[in-house]
Formats: sequence, structure tokens, C-alpha cells
Amino acid sequence: MNTKAYAAPSATENLAPFAFDRRTVGAKDVQIEIEYCGVCHSDIHIARNEWGGSVYPVVPGHEIIGRVAKVGEGVAGFKAGDLVGVGCLVDSCHHCPACEDDLEQYCEGGMVFTYGSPDPVMGGMTYGGYSEKIVVDEQFVLHVSEKLDTKAVAPLLCAGITTYSPLRQWQVKAGDKVGIIGLGGLGHMGVKLAAAMGAHVVMITTSPEKGADAKRLGAHEVLVSRDEAQMAAHANSFDFLLNTIPVAHDVNPYIDLMKRDTTMVIVGALALLPDVNGVGLIMKRKRIAGSLIGGIRETQEMLDFCAEHNIVSDVEMIDIQDINDAYDRVVKADVKYRFVIDMKTLKD
Repeated sequence: MNTKAYAAPSATENLAPFAFDRRTVGAKDVQIEIEYCGVCHSDIHIARNEWGGSVYPVVPGHEIIGRVAKVGEGVAGFKAGDLVGVGCLVDSCHHCPACEDDLEQYCEGGMVFTYGSPDPVMGGMTYGGYSEKIVVDEQFVLHVSEKLDTKAVAPLLCAGITTYSPLRQWQVKAGDKVGIIGLGGLGHMGVKLAAAMGAHVVMITTSPEKGADAKRLGAHEVLVSRDEAQMAAHANSFDFLLNTIPVAHDVNPYIDLMKRDTTMVIVGALALLPDVNGVGLIMKRKRIAGSLIGGIRETQEMLDFCAEHNIVSDVEMIDIQDINDAYDRVVKADVKYRFVIDMKTLKD
């Protein structure tokens, strides 16, 4: 099926109109007409080859919301007209220990990302949600509640699940003191989700001017990490830290905030963490861990939780024709807190 899209032709060129063929709908496939697609910083990294290994052209987009247009004859869980989502994954090996545990994001046989992965059906590379439609195996399609603001649901499929998964894995519960480090696309979702779980949420930021917005999002306190007196007052008091800082940074000041036998989870920094002082970990049996997105079952759980608690992302809508300016603004942290593309503008 001929499909309109926007693609990065190379690491140094702007995204521009592009057309390609989607596969026809197979027995277990769902064809989705895309209404909204979120803009993730990962899109920029891959479009600009900042992580290396990008294969061009790149059609980014893994925060996809749309309506089912057609289903294969073997599909039982979806029908035409359903509101659905597609996140970061569109396939996996299905049989490794991770897949058998509903943790497809850690597939040992080779997960298939929504874009930028070898396409096991069509050959070439997978193309993502900056496009008018997509065809996906039903096992990787998610139900989306009609109760929520549809456009603002899109970033839940990456930013939402990236923060929800560690909060669930480390069993954050009502009354826990939870620190969310960094107030951006991930951090603002961490605040909303942890607050909905009943935690006492502390936004930890280098920027005191972000305090009012953090409290609007649900934080109970704001801790300015550059203020030594504030940091000392919170030492050894946190039950859990979610670290969303997207670049390499000194984690030692945050280790000092943790109680004995607690964990700080890194979800933002795909980089070397310099000079971690083992004393801070050893003396109180503290842990630093990492977390990716979630599997399909957990992502559906997250969407259902958000529907129950009326949680969506704070978004700024853009036309697809403005995507290159949006990329530059994301790099400058000039967005509160996620861009979402209105994909009907692709047809304009």
C-alpha cells in the first residue's frame, strides 16, 4: 500500500515528504490510520545518527494513535473503528525467556522496533508513525480509552511506559517518598504517575523556576539539587528515585538522598555515568539500576491505569510541516512537555 510520510534522507538533511509501500494486511495484522504521532527525543537521535547505525531513509515515530481501518481474518481482539495505539515495538521473537515473560522489550531473539529495525516481513527497514498508516501484528497493538484526550495519549506509548514500568517493577506504593530527577518529557510523566500511585512525590531539579509547574503536575515538594542545604535536609530519606536526566551526569549527590536498601533507576541517560563512588552504595546497600520501556502487557496496563486516573501528557500540537523546527526546539528543551504531530496535516 502506497503510504505518505516524512523521512530523514540522511543525518544532515531535514525531514521531508517521502512515500513508500506498507505491507498488505495479513491474517493476524491490523491496519491503522494514524491520527497522532508523538515526537520523542529518540526520533532526533536516530534521524541525526547521534547513536550511530541509522539506515536511511528514516521514518521516525513510535508514539502512534489511530483508528483501525482493517483487520486480518485471524484477528479477534480488534475491529474497524477501534481507537488503538502502537508504541516502540512491532514484533519480537515470541519464544525467548523474555518474550515468554511478557517482556518483549528485552527480547533475546531480536525485538523489532517500530522504525529503524530490519523488517522481517517486507525486507529493508521498518518505517514509523510519521506516516498516514501502519500495519502491525495484533499482538503489538494496544487498546486506547475513548475517555482520554486522544492527542495527549500519544506520548504515553514511550514517555508514559518508560516511567510507569520502573515505578511498578520497584513496587512504588502509597506513602513512599519518591524523587523524580529532571522535569522534562519523561520527568513530567513520572510525577503524574507516581502521584496517582499515592506516593509523596518530590521533584528534584537544578532549576528552581520549575517548581510551580512541578507542583501543578502533582509534586508535593520541590528539591533544588544545586542547593546543598536542601540536599542535606533530604539525605537518606527517599524510598525510590527515578532519574530521567537524558545526558551523562554526576549521580553521587542523588545516591546520598537514598535510604538503605533502596534503588535509583536510570531511564534517561544512554551514556557513561562518570565516577560513581562505590562507598555511597556499599555503606547502605543502595542500588543503581536501569529500565527500558515495558512489554505489551505492561503497556496496556499503563494505558488502563491512565484512563482510570485521567492521566495524559502535557503536549504542544504541531503540523508535520513544522517537524524540523520542533526537533530544534526539543534539543533546546523548548517544549512543555512533548510535541505531538496532527497527522491529518500530512494530507494537506
